Amino acid sequence: MATAGGDGDGDPTQPFPADLDDNGFPALPSSPAATTTSSSGFAEDFYRSGTDWSSLRARRRPPPEGAPGVKAKGKEGGSLVQSSLFQAWGLERPRREEGAGAGESSLVQRSLFQAWGIERPKREGVGAGDRSLSPSRSGSWSGRKRRRGGPDEAAAAAAMNPRTCPFYKKIPGTPFTVDAFRYGEVEGCSAYFLSHFHHDHYGGLTKKWCHGPIYCSALTARLVKMCLSINSDYICPLELDTEYVIEGVTVTLLEANHCPGAALIHFLLSDGKTYLHTGDFRASRSMQLHPLLQRGRINLLYLDTTYCNPKYKFPPQEDVIDFVVSTARRYLKKQPKTLIVVGAYSIGKENVYLAISQALEVPIYTDASRRRILHSFGWTDLSKRICPCNQSSPLHVLPLGSVNHENLKKYLGTLNQRFLAVLAFRPTGWTFSEATGKQLDLIKPRSNGSVTIYGVPYSEHSSFTELKDFVMFVRPLKVIPTVNVGNAASRDKMQAYFREWLKGS
Repeated sequence: MATAGGDGDGDPTQPFPADLDDNGFPALPSSPAATTTSSSGFAEDFYRSGTDWSSLRARRRPPPEGAPGVKAKGKEGGSLVQSSLFQAWGLERPRREEGAGAGESSLVQRSLFQAWGIERPKREGVGAGDRSLSPSRSGSWSGRKRRRGGPDEAAAAAAMNPRTCPFYKKIPGTPFTVDAFRYGEVEGCSAYFLSHFHHDHYGGLTKKWCHGPIYCSALTARLVKMCLSINSDYICPLELDTEYVIEGVTVTLLEANHCPGAALIHFLLSDGKTYLHTGDFRASRSMQLHPLLQRGRINLLYLDTTYCNPKYKFPPQEDVIDFVVSTARRYLKKQPKTLIVVGAYSIGKENVYLAISQALEVPIYTDASRRRILHSFGWTDLSKRICPCNQSSPLHVLPLGSVNHENLKKYLGTLNQRFLAVLAFRPTGWTFSEATGKQLDLIKPRSNGSVTIYGVPYSEHSSFTELKDFVMFVRPLKVIPTVNVGNAASRDKMQAYFREWLKGS
């Protein structure tokens, strides 16, 4: 799903969420000391800020001479005392009403408008004699919101409530949700499915998760446990192409051709209805050969519509990889001391730099956090090519967001003149140009000094034509888009495409 801050083919100009590192991984402390620092709260920061509290100490008053039972203290200063807040805030203490006796020292609640010297705003529709802010008698949350503001404010607050799970993340007729972790405990949900390990899908999962079992592919399960420290009791790994009966529903995961561990989720209900949730996927002809998708019609298709726009007609992934490899060869022939850089998200794009490594017979360098992730895949050919030394290989994998001229010039400067130039690739569907189309040789790189950057349309989401082919093949009774659904115009346009594709089916 291409949302800001996500990992798929989301807009790379958008910043990563604050809880991710530069690679898009969940930020993990590197040492116990780091843990202590990063977990400090407001109180710790406040009391660590170096404020001089001596002014709050009471001045020592000498006891009356001869006072019995009083001993002189050897240390200066005294205990902290509570000062008058009126004095501390520069406010004049309100005079007490006449008739209050000397012993009547209780404070009364006063108008803050009066205390702060602010004119009370006039209330609309309220008569002159009705000036009190009469609170609702109800103890409900809505009553409390009404006391704070009008219905518009209450509606805005409700709209911002992050715990409202959208309908397209719920599977009807089941107690299931898909990629709905950011909403906490979802009412009526007893099984939470995760399509793949990209932040815009697993966001909300933390080590405190306790709302129910998490079903996902075996590879994704390893990443969830390793990166998020989720309690293993909640993680339920499922093998691809294997039927499981969960809460009376037959569930099967299929390869999604998106990133390692990504899966399509097929649900077969007891009444015979079938639902397919694509998560994020790159549709391919091979998917049409899967026996589960050839077995009758799909009732509901939850579709990854990241690139549901006719202008996106990506070339095949294999063609883009061939172009990247041939370009790398050409630059190395011209300047043997060229550093090849591939930008990548936390996971995904592995086939691009693996192909370069195989073709040029060079190892792959990346930082420790990514090495840890890549080794967890269990891919022998990839694992044996990874090296920990940035001087040992001319092929480096860096966070996609850092692949720009300024950063790469700085990065080149850290390599002790081991390399003289940089050739970098940004493999993402957002670099696709209608002018270039599938003619990759027409791609014009951007060069600045010793750094050259190619934007190549290697997408791990389906193009418009691939979406069309896939929908026409599975012939769903209804299509529910899961991306770019934020406004009615976008939803209406996509539904018009779906109706056209399914006409006569």
